[in-house]
Amino acid sequence: MDEKLVAQVDGLVEKYTELLLGEATEERKEKVRLWILYTYISKQMPPLVKHWNESYPDAKENMKELVYEIKALNEAHNNEDK
Repeated sequence: MDEKLVAQVDGLVEKYTELLLGEATEERKEKVRLWILYTYISKQMPPLVKHWNESYPDAKENMKELVYEIKALNEAHNNEDK
């Protein structure tokens, strides 16, 4: 894979994470990457995600926790800007 493209997309995710959550640590970037991927797939192929959720209920719960965590961090970031 083109290393330049990988670096540029990483920069995009870093900036998105910073704007979304206020800080772009490596851990937060990885969480946002997972959230982006899961959200995109769930909108593009809902049956696939439904099947995945049924096959891996523990992963589904972990993903729900991740979504709630990102939502809470985003709300906290938005409230500190006010």
